[in-house]
Amino acid sequence: MNQDYIIPNEWSIIEEGFNSEKVKSSESLFSIGNGAMGQRANFEEYYSGETFQGSYIGGVYYPDKTRVGWWKNGYPEYFAKVLNAPNWIGINVLINEEKLDLHTCKEVSKFKRELNMQEGWLSRSFEAVLQNGIKIKVDTKRFLSLELDEIGAISYNITLLNADAKITYIPYIDAGITNEDSNWNDQFWDVLKISQNSHQSFIEARTMKTHFYTCTFMESKLFVDNHEVVTVCNNEQTANFTSCTYPEEIKKDQTYTIHKFGGYVVDRDYAKEALVEAAKEALDKAVGFGFDVLLEKQKESWAQIWSMSDITISGDVKAQQGIRFNIFQLNQTYLGTDASLNIGPKGFTGEKYGGSTYWDTEAYCIPFYMATKDQAVARTLLEYRYNHLEKAIENAAKLGFTNGAALYPMVTMNGEECHNEWEITFEEIHRNGAIAFAIFNYYRFTEDYSYIPEKGLEVLIGIARFWQQRATFSSDKNKFMILGVTGPNEYENNINNNFYTNYIAKWCINYALENIEIVKTDHVSDYIRIKEKVNFSDEELLKWKNVADQMYFPVSEKHNIYLQQDGFLDKELITVADLDKSQRPINQKWSWDRILRSPYIKQADTLQGFYMFEEDFSTEELERHFDFYEPFTVHESSLSPCVHSIQAAKLNRMEQAYTFYLRTSRLDLDDYNHEVEEGLHITSMAGTWMSIVEGFGGMRVQNNTLSFSPKIPKGWKAYSFKVNFRHQVITVNVSQKGTEFTLEGTEAIHILVDGEVVTVSPN
Repeated sequence: MNQDYIIPNEWSIIEEGFNSEKVKSSESLFSIGNGAMGQRANFEEYYSGETFQGSYIGGVYYPDKTRVGWWKNGYPEYFAKVLNAPNWIGINVLINEEKLDLHTCKEVSKFKRELNMQEGWLSRSFEAVLQNGIKIKVDTKRFLSLELDEIGAISYNITLLNADAKITYIPYIDAGITNEDSNWNDQFWDVLKISQNSHQSFIEARTMKTHFYTCTFMESKLFVDNHEVVTVCNNEQTANFTSCTYPEEIKKDQTYTIHKFGGYVVDRDYAKEALVEAAKEALDKAVGFGFDVLLEKQKESWAQIWSMSDITISGDVKAQQGIRFNIFQLNQTYLGTDASLNIGPKGFTGEKYGGSTYWDTEAYCIPFYMATKDQAVARTLLEYRYNHLEKAIENAAKLGFTNGAALYPMVTMNGEECHNEWEITFEEIHRNGAIAFAIFNYYRFTEDYSYIPEKGLEVLIGIARFWQQRATFSSDKNKFMILGVTGPNEYENNINNNFYTNYIAKWCINYALENIEIVKTDHVSDYIRIKEKVNFSDEELLKWKNVADQMYFPVSEKHNIYLQQDGFLDKELITVADLDKSQRPINQKWSWDRILRSPYIKQADTLQGFYMFEEDFSTEELERHFDFYEPFTVHESSLSPCVHSIQAAKLNRMEQAYTFYLRTSRLDLDDYNHEVEEGLHITSMAGTWMSIVEGFGGMRVQNNTLSFSPKIPKGWKAYSFKVNFRHQVITVNVSQKGTEFTLEGTEAIHILVDGEVVTVSPN
């Protein structure tokens, strides 16, 4: 049974009624971020109930020592943890000296929480009766500024409803925090110095091992009925905690307000000796604007983002809410302004998985950022991998590969592998293919070839070298095999000849060879530079080609399909429809041994190959493979429904495509996998965008031309989206009556619509 307490709304995520059992789920769903930092939707005031406190700074991590039963050669020494950072949002509240705590109040009513996605803020309101009988009304609003990305702002308002009382606000910074997800329960932070300056407070802290220097800061303003109160800050501090105390005698029906500004500055941007001064400058800007002006700037910033990235759906509020939630969270996580950052699987909403990037970025996220922002943002994501090429070569060398072979990490912060499950770290090598495919995809969409001779070709060569060395020649079959792998379907470990892995390996080699020839002919100086740097020979290239030409793919003549791996048909082929629902999700109900022996597929695997290399297969081949594999797919990966939605739409199975779309768009809102309290599935959210644009809209780039094959679900009246294609913005409006295209630009563009050439003129 999926959760169903989020109220459908086109622009907001809304929860009504306080339920302590939903607190952790809501902390994930109502998370906020601005690309530089983020936080779960923890209450500002003290809460003694079950909670998962989390605030995170982009790029700041801790190398948590690997914890395994026994050590194997090649194991990563650490698992990079997204670090829970010092908490600046806290505001303890005393009403006649009794602490406000929703978990212990006599009564909580009219509770409402809203995440306004259109304007980029989080609010909460409720009425409560404390144990001392005082009844209060509370209204809060907070946001992480896009205008000043080191700043967050809170407005916290208390109105007395039944008596006069003394209200005391105690805003604080707490650096004595721990991680929810930790291998050894290490201390991650070393507090260096605490200082105060009138109403400003600062905690300078350094991460253990990685030595990131940070300064967490705060400043507060007080108001009674919107009139500023000039008051003295009574400072208190301990070894890792600092607070200010603001008591005020308040009359019944009066409102006592605190505006709290806080955030982080880090030594990636400033000298570590200058962090406090940088924090003061940030606070001076924020306080100078004031909460209300900064909020207006927040609304303007989000309006600009939505003007390009919004997808509208008419006639289906849940579908509309779902897609906007996904787009909103993607933009909260990554805005492309810092080349050292990437898109973590939980973003700023939780700590599970660790690392700042997976293959998800290249396989799912880059299309979203290419089409909804300037292409420079997608290029920045490609450059992130180029900057880690030497580390990828080191990763491969640790496993015995030579001659500049590169194995990109499954999980990383700085390019070094930091994932400590052997069946992933050693065997899920298909991630290499996604890195290469992203280079191809970027050029296909943008027609910007310059990245390849400047940087990308070196990446392609390192990846091709890896695949050539990783393949094993079988004299029995006279073919090259890739043995002992885990494909995208992580419910099969240590199998041989995974179709997707073998296919993308062959493709990578051929793509590298193709681009070596292009650069040799058209970019001579780059070719000479690269050849001298990586030292490849014609003889080596022939070895690559031999592997690609003789790559083995398991097939079933009986079913007329490619097999997912050599032994797939040896399993007991019971479909998901015949699986007892009480056994789902199997990853929470079954032993790993049982899962590995089952036919059940976690996510698109063979079908992932059919999605990425669609032009290599006929529609009839897709249909056969879809009909064979989808019935065994449990979709217990967040990355699965979007691919199936796109392919179902291509096969004109719109009811099925819509079902998959709704699942991917509301995966977290409805908690399909019963794990949303751990954080959101950020990278799969880009797949939701793909479900509409590539699935229902049928957008492709074919023969260097933008192409559409629009379809619309039966229950929708219309939908629309924008695509920034080679610096020209095309709006696609699809209704039950037909499709309309409009163009923002200076020159007409030729596109394909259902295979026919259509010319779209500006405006």
